[in-house]
Amino acid sequence: MHELGIVFYIIRDVKQAAAEHHVSHVSGVVMDIGEVSTVVPEYLTDCWRWAADKEELLQGSALKVNTIPAVTLCGDCRREYETVRYGKTCPHCHSENTWLLRGNEVEIKEIEVQ
Repeated sequence: MHELGIVFYIIRDVKQAAAEHHVSHVSGVVMDIGEVSTVVPEYLTDCWRWAADKEELLQGSALKVNTIPAVTLCGDCRREYETVRYGKTCPHCHSENTWLLRGNEVEIKEIEVQ
């Protein structure tokens, strides 16, 4: 489970942003997590609850997760398609000359303060 390590990085970044903006309490953090990022949102929120409550700045704060759908682009026919449904092979022209456009994100989208 690498989600705990990710939570430690999120907390580090949130604490840094809070210090820069003179914030004394964070009520929530919104994350964008890509569908194929290998991060399990439920594990992330469980780890968050355990780790955030150990930080005065984050006690009681919520972690909200937006799932970003994975989309792949075909280099041959230039069409986009659902990565999870079709994998690496383009469903339109059957080319394997494809690459992931989005869906691998692990990003802090918002930090909510009171």
